[in-house]
Amino acid sequence: MANVLPADVNAPHYAPPPVTKAEIEWADLPTVDLSLISTEEGKAALTRTVDQAMKEHGFFYVVNHGLTPEQNARVFDIADVAFSGVSAEDKKAYEAKIKETGSYQGYKLREYWHINNGVRDQIEHYNVNKDATRREHPPALRPFMPEVAAFTRYNHEQILHPLLRLFARVVGVPEETFVKLHNFDEVGESWLRFMKYYPRSEEDERAAEQVWLKGHTDFGTVTILWSQPITALQILGRDKTWRFVKHVPNALVINVGDALEFLSGGLLTATIHRVVQPPPDQRGSARLGVFYFAMTDDTASLAPV
Repeated sequence: MANVLPADVNAPHYAPPPVTKAEIEWADLPTVDLSLISTEEGKAALTRTVDQAMKEHGFFYVVNHGLTPEQNARVFDIADVAFSGVSAEDKKAYEAKIKETGSYQGYKLREYWHINNGVRDQIEHYNVNKDATRREHPPALRPFMPEVAAFTRYNHEQILHPLLRLFARVVGVPEETFVKLHNFDEVGESWLRFMKYYPRSEEDERAAEQVWLKGHTDFGTVTILWSQPITALQILGRDKTWRFVKHVPNALVINVGDALEFLSGGLLTATIHRVVQPPPDQRGSARLGVFYFAMTDDTASLAPV
């Protein structure tokens, strides 16, 4: 996999904070080892794991996805350029026109959403459609776009597609059923997201009851989150208890969204999750995230398969 992300442009190194040492109630998520998917026996075992994960949690980890820890770190270096390396003026110039066009391409700037009691969000996104040529990018990011495009395709074809085959097996339909609805080179709204949460004042934390992003389900089919060390993501368990998702180095955190729930006729359900203030030993640090949000091709119907 050495040529998946050819690092031929220097980027400042992003050094994440250390993992928390706080005593926390973690969600006990199963792990899917993608290296096992090449055999029928391995696929059968992984299908059982995914089935269990969807019934009990709606989330699971993925390991052995094919990228090295060094390539993972490089992606976060590039992700941080979108925020630390781009001026406020350029962020505004490349802002997504979400309300006008419905498109998430470009920046979502801070204070777009109301959280609670007059407190607005302190989150920035930079969203890149799977066809990275659909929109021009800020000058600071342009040298990295070949790597971004390669990483996006890798998420779609080497991670999303194998997972869609496992989901199809769980539902009991032919393995390629969902893959056929997610063609990388067809027009669609799958996108890569770089995301940064900035710390808030103590006053805002109290007013917002420590919530950074309200409980929600994702509206796409599958979300791929590249695990990072700041503890803030919580999922709502089947027992209606919020539990944190633990960081696993070089792992992925996977969940399904509303669209796959529709396609599966409700056999795969989207789980409510939120982001809250990190534990005390991680407060004051910005939380950098890398995500791939998958959607079907624009021509696909969301009728149950």
